[in-house]
Amino acid sequence: MSHKWIFFQTRDELLRIDLQKVVYFEADSNYTNLFTVNSMKAVIGMNLSNTQNLLAHQTPENMPVFMRIGKRYIVNTNFICQIHISKQKLVLSDFEHFAFTLPASKEALKVVREMYTRNVKETK
Repeated sequence: MSHKWIFFQTRDELLRIDLQKVVYFEADSNYTNLFTVNSMKAVIGMNLSNTQNLLAHQTPENMPVFMRIGKRYIVNTNFICQIHISKQKLVLSDFEHFAFTLPASKEALKVVREMYTRNVKETK
């Protein structure tokens, strides 16, 4: 298994994370919380927009695809297993070790569903 590490650095700390193990990022004011497949939570000293820009520049084409979901989340699309629009929830899971349920707006979930629907049509 190949690893692609992303680094988050502050004056006092260096955080090294394997992108394949990141499930999602969550906005928390001027900070971003990062959640991994083993339920580890780390706090990154930058807002979600800056985190998104860093991911765009450091994620190679063959690595996990991260998608912004509304104002609050960036999710690893490899872990999306359920989109429930009427209940306004998105479930991220590996079907074995973890399941995270995230609240999201109907509009944001419709965009995610459309992306998956389009991908299914293209693979047929």
